[in-house]
Amino acid sequence: MLAATAGCGKTPTLRSGTYTIQSGGQSRTYILRIPDNYQPTLKYRLFVGLHWLNGSAQNVAAGGGAAGAGWAFYGQQRASGNGAIFIAPQGLDAGWANTNGRDVTLVDDILRVVENDLCVDTTQRFALGWSYGGSMSYALACARPAVFRAVVAYSGAQLSGCAGGTQPVAYFGIHGTRDSVLSVSRGRQIRDTFVRVNGCTAQNPPEPPNGSLRHITTAYAGCRAGYPVQWAAFDGDHTPEPADGGANNTATTWTTGEVWRFLSQFGPATSPAVPTPSSPTPSGPVPSDPVPSTPGPSTPGPSSPGPSEPSDPACRVSSKVNAWNSGLTADITLTNTGPAAVDGWALTFTLAAGQTITAGWNATYAPAAGQVTARNVGYNGAIAAGGSVSFGFQAGHTGNSAAPTAFTLGGVPCATS
Repeated sequence: MLAATAGCGKTPTLRSGTYTIQSGGQSRTYILRIPDNYQPTLKYRLFVGLHWLNGSAQNVAAGGGAAGAGWAFYGQQRASGNGAIFIAPQGLDAGWANTNGRDVTLVDDILRVVENDLCVDTTQRFALGWSYGGSMSYALACARPAVFRAVVAYSGAQLSGCAGGTQPVAYFGIHGTRDSVLSVSRGRQIRDTFVRVNGCTAQNPPEPPNGSLRHITTAYAGCRAGYPVQWAAFDGDHTPEPADGGANNTATTWTTGEVWRFLSQFGPATSPAVPTPSSPTPSGPVPSDPVPSTPGPSTPGPSSPGPSEPSDPACRVSSKVNAWNSGLTADITLTNTGPAAVDGWALTFTLAAGQTITAGWNATYAPAAGQVTARNVGYNGAIAAGGSVSFGFQAGHTGNSAAPTAFTLGGVPCATS
């Protein structure tokens, strides 16, 4: 696959808004959201967010619940720092029957238009949806493995078909063990398609017992490099926004951080674009053995056994907090300003009183409150002299949404900016 689309380097004509497109002889619609500071010389991740039965593209794009707009695109627009391109197609009859592949074709047609005008990293396309939308995400994984790098199926089943399902795609399934609409066994069934195809070691991952009101996330072992499979089972019913403790809450759901961590492992948010003479066409024959140019690890990387910083480390840290009602996300960038490379890092900082980390990405965090240490995961432990690494977390708060303070690397205070 080419890494950049025909839209790279162009002055875009598309803006955030609702568009109509002809697909399969029918007039269809979709909502597009692009970064406020979009730059045509950068390649962007692209997310396709799929609505549920009797839901709408507007529901996906606008968010809602306790998090308001923070839940747009299942929380991933906020998690990205509004740094990606997001598409919400509208299903016919407010669903995704995908009759004769019509909805897969719709996604093909939308991508062709968008990528001819905007700069997309073709190794960083993702699809995600809940219920019927999760079923459509699974259908895209089956039918377009050369187009989508990874998919997330929240409480999905095989409702939209599976034309293919023989080529690997990174896959994250999330399902309630007491789902009264689409039983958890149906979620396991579609998960197991990619356990097999991705070459993962078969297992029955642990699931929380009834009454525990918690979730358990398992990364499968043995998967083909770059094609992880992850399964999150929660003690609950049919909801896209489970929160430990039993509440369904867009502001505190653990899914936002875990999904972002899973998807963001496959590469940077933006990178310099190299314009190509033509856009790759999502529709048509699927290559027999697609291999992305920037494969991720087979499973989310384990914690480093311990930091191994140079004897006199030096660092600079910048942080950005986006807060709402009772929750927040923090994006942190750590820069190695010392003369030597860092091989394994552990950054310590202090959370404001009342804040508790509920999920994180690109690092592990312990403890969840007070003075916290973030440690690298398996794929981002090395920081060259002058280099940087970015990571972050989601947290609940009781009114104080201040950014973390008192950053130290190896016991040495870091400058802040």
